[in-house]
Amino acid sequence: MRVDDDGRWSIGELAERAGTTVKTVRFYCESGLLPERERSGGGHRRFGPEALEQLRLIRSLRGLGLALPQIRPILDAHDPGPDRDDLYAYEEEGEGGEEAAADTAFADAVAQQLDTLGGQLKALRWQEAALRLVQQSAPRERAATLRLVGSLGSPPTTDAFARFWRGWLPVRMPAKATSAFLEAAVPQIPDAPRPGQVLAFARLHAMVSRPCSPARPTQPAAHADAGPREVAGLYAGLAEAYALAGVQLRAGRAPRPGEALDGFVDTYARVRQRRDTPAFRRDLARLLAGDPRLDGYWELVTEVITPAGAHPEPTPGSAHDWLQAALDDDVAQRAA
Repeated sequence: MRVDDDGRWSIGELAERAGTTVKTVRFYCESGLLPERERSGGGHRRFGPEALEQLRLIRSLRGLGLALPQIRPILDAHDPGPDRDDLYAYEEEGEGGEEAAADTAFADAVAQQLDTLGGQLKALRWQEAALRLVQQSAPRERAATLRLVGSLGSPPTTDAFARFWRGWLPVRMPAKATSAFLEAAVPQIPDAPRPGQVLAFARLHAMVSRPCSPARPTQPAAHADAGPREVAGLYAGLAEAYALAGVQLRAGRAPRPGEALDGFVDTYARVRQRRDTPAFRRDLARLLAGDPRLDGYWELVTEVITPAGAHPEPTPGSAHDWLQAALDDDVAQRAA
């Protein structure tokens, strides 16, 4: 590559060698990304060969979608210098401090851009599934479907679900136990949702956004007598029982006595300071039968989290129903 006799290029010469426009070079100069070597006697910018490598690096990073604030740390960490004619020569010089800093700056910028793109792709996939849902809706249902899904973001958040469950859980619930419960109870939005999953999520969102009626109890009776420690023990024990029941549900097994049911009953027994006896099991079955139901919520959650064509994924609600049915059968068999 030929350099002018004075070893400097004008802005037009630099733009020509880089295959870009003078306007672009001037923009990067004014943004502080492309330093000029000096000014001519007439006040014109003059550049050295290193500016060409710097400009190529900027354009490559811009081609990958990185914004100027993301590019600046990379340029600050990696300055090819006037004697470099290979953009990636630093890779051959070992793990020096300058090279390590440049590599770290580049890795951080790429990771940030990948996170940004991931969010954008997730939003686009949600919008596509939502539009297909509206497109597939019957004409008389289209307006209602559009209102239902159009009121959500792209993709929507799960903030309303967290607020719903925080209001439903006991006020004495320890923060760690609350977080563990929310992780299990709040459905995560699929990365590539089907139209049916969009509809189920939208219906769930509408359900949890409605105010609860004060005349209608929403919490299980087991909450009433439990202190903070008992509440934490209750939900930790139930989570273990639900996990065991989930194995049975995935295998398609009908409710039955066993390890899952024993752990389920024992959890309630410890909270209520009772022993697992036939009498306690009868009392527990009656207690659970009177608890408020959230079946509609868990049915929609199942639709949201189950992949296409797969067996329905267990939820805390379906696991609880399986265990309650197993308890009812066990009580009935003991009474026979």
